Amino acid sequence: MKREELIHDLEEKAYLMRRETIRMIVESGSGHPGPCLSAADILTVLYFHVLRIDPERPYWEERDRFVLSKGHAAPILYTILAHRGYFPKEALSTLRQINSILQGHPDMTKTPGIDMTSGSLGHGFSASVGMALGGKLDKKRFRVFVMLGDGECQEGLVWESAMSAAHYKLNNLIGIVDYNKLEYDGEISKIMEIAPLVDKWQSFGWHTRRINGHNMAEILDALNEAIVIRERPTMIIADTIKGKGVSFMENDYKWHSIVDLKLMKEGLKGLGG
Repeated sequence: MKREELIHDLEEKAYLMRRETIRMIVESGSGHPGPCLSAADILTVLYFHVLRIDPERPYWEERDRFVLSKGHAAPILYTILAHRGYFPKEALSTLRQINSILQGHPDMTKTPGIDMTSGSLGHGFSASVGMALGGKLDKKRFRVFVMLGDGECQEGLVWESAMSAAHYKLNNLIGIVDYNKLEYDGEISKIMEIAPLVDKWQSFGWHTRRINGHNMAEILDALNEAIVIRERPTMIIADTIKGKGVSFMENDYKWHSIVDLKLMKEGLKGLGG
């Protein structure tokens, strides 16, 4: 597939993932729509193009791993996993229901395709460091990808883990910060500033690149570059828009976790749903 065709295909898939995710949250009446929409493009590129995975063998030992450290964005990941064939799409309508395989945060004991249980911020990232180190010690070829939220970067555990990853030269670890600059209570800069984020990751010994997290070409280029980096881990700082794709949700921190069913149904119409 030519690059232009690939980008167009990924853009169409991301649009579909956004629509299906909003539909799922509307049906459940619960979820975190804003963080899901800001992460949609990056996760689409990972699961439909980059990750070496086999949905028919979710526990294949040589597979690439992915950890959604910002576990509250689980619905977008569930949507993608269903469309990749890890479980029937019909399960999406059971989000957050008792005994469902799709709980509010990723649970590796319940959901096929989930490599690490996450939700308590910072812990998913630290687990990804351990997974990458384990892969190195066992001389495995798999890579570990992890997505963090920007608010999550206020956690001390994140920076302890960052030091460890650089110390052990984990070039098989690729991180992405979903840098939408908003968290549950408002603007990151007013609550606990984390800038200059690129400089910080570089100072911790990581190869670092900043991109537009909604530009498929930039996402592809950054991930392709990260895969060939030697001697150190890579962190991609992805500038994104919270609520991307639904006009009234964009750049509004209130849509971090509120579910206004009337408004969201309007947003679903705007996405063609």
